[in-house]
Amino acid sequence: MPSLGGWEIIILLGVLVLVFGAKKLPDMARSVGQSARVFKGEMKGLKDDGKDEPAPTAVLPVVTAQTAPQPVVPASVHAGR
Repeated sequence: MPSLGGWEIIILLGVLVLVFGAKKLPDMARSVGQSARVFKGEMKGLKDDGKDEPAPTAVLPVVTAQTAPQPVVPASVHAGR
C-alpha cells in the first residue's frame, strides 16, 4: 500500500477545501474528533465490561414431578359388578 507524501496531502487538502468550503471544514473536523472520542470510550467500556463483575452463573428453573389426576368414578358403578 503506497504511503502519502507531502504533495499528496497538500493536494488532498486543497480538494477538500474546494468541495466542502473553508467554513465547513472546522465543523467537520470537530465532528470527526467527537465521533472518534465516543468510539474510543465505547471500545474501552466494552473492554472493561465484566472485569468488576464475576461471571454469571446459569440458574435453571426447578421442575417438580406432578402426577396426573385420577378420574373420579362413583361408587355405584363399581358396586354393580
